Amino acid sequence: MDYVIKLAFVLLIFVYSWFFQIQNQEWDMLRSMLKDANNIAVHDASQELNESARAQGRLIIDPAEAYATFIESLQRNLGLDDGLSPMVGSRLQTRVKIVKFDIVDDSTGVTFPLLYEDSTYGITKYIQGPSVIAVIETKHPVLISRAKVQEAIIVPAVQEYKMND
Repeated sequence: MDYVIKLAFVLLIFVYSWFFQIQNQEWDMLRSMLKDANNIAVHDASQELNESARAQGRLIIDPAEAYATFIESLQRNLGLDDGLSPMVGSRLQTRVKIVKFDIVDDSTGVTFPLLYEDSTYGITKYIQGPSVIAVIETKHPVLISRAKVQEAIIVPAVQEYKMND
């Protein structure tokens, strides 16, 4: 009987460890997928330039067009609906939130290079030219319920224009 109890305990520890490993692998995969999609989305958003300002030699990103393009790109690359919730077949399980969308360009009156800092999301970067900065978030995948609630997956991305001298 003692042997059976020890064996059951070892089996329980093994199964718990196995599920914990699967959960960690799922976190890694989702974070990588979110990072790639966010990088593509900020790149797409940065292409929405105000053409009349561009004709005058100023790079100004149209905020409304950039934001709409950003959302559309996220939807397309992550399989999300209009509310940024996962559609059937998407790898994600929970809604994606856009927690930060910022444009730094010639319209803000800054001079480049600029040290951009956001301590809330851990972004510190010298940006060389007009930029789109975005942070997206989704819930941590949970296979094992625990007393400690897992922190959300938060992914920043910066796309900048580098000026030629």
